[in-house]
Formats: sequence, structure tokens, C-alpha cells
Amino acid sequence: MNNVQIDVVTQYIEDQSKPDQDYYVFSYTITILNRGDEPVKLINRHWVITDSNQKIQEVRGEGVVGEQPYLKPGEQFAYTSGSVLETSVGTMQGSYEMRTDDGSMFDAPINEFVLSTPRVLH
Repeated sequence: MNNVQIDVVTQYIEDQSKPDQDYYVFSYTITILNRGDEPVKLINRHWVITDSNQKIQEVRGEGVVGEQPYLKPGEQFAYTSGSVLETSVGTMQGSYEMRTDDGSMFDAPINEFVLSTPRVLH
């Protein structure tokens, strides 16, 4: 059974953002955990990034942060990357294309998560 758990933690990067220029920088830390009973290798990534103006960016590529991590059962891999939006709120979702040792492929879905600047109370 292919059982890959993906957890996400996001952060607004205020010192790199320029709200007056519609430039908002976010980081996200992804932890990928192989909860299955066989090793898996992350081959490709696919992201759909949507800002609150409904502008969609689609990103596809090999691996993550220059790596194609190989995870034995119970192992995890964490990395941090970033995204720039033109609005203070947006979402990301996608999938990782994974390969098992016998060559079979499957997609590990990444549930939608929110990128948002902190709310300021007056």
C-alpha cells in the first residue's frame, strides 16, 4: 500500500515582502513521511498556486529543492521552499509523483493549504 503523509507549515516573510507593490513572499516547510510498507522515491512535483485575484500559477518539475528523496518505510524528508503572490492571501495544492522499487508510479496528493499574511487587529 502506498501511504505517503505530507504535512505543511507556512510562514509569511514580511522583510522580503513589499505590500505596496503587490509582492508577498511566503515560505512553506513540507515534511514527507513514508507510512507505507515499501520504499518510495519522489520523482516529480506539481503545484497549483492561486492568489485571491484567482491568478493561477502552475509549477511542474523534477524532485524538490534539487533532490529526489528516497524514503524507506518510516523515514521522512523535510524541506523549505517559497512562493511569491500578488495578493496577501492565496492557496497551494498539488502532488508528488512517487516511484516504488518495482517501478510502479503513484501520485501522493498535497491537500490545499493557505498562504496568508498575519491578521492585524485594531
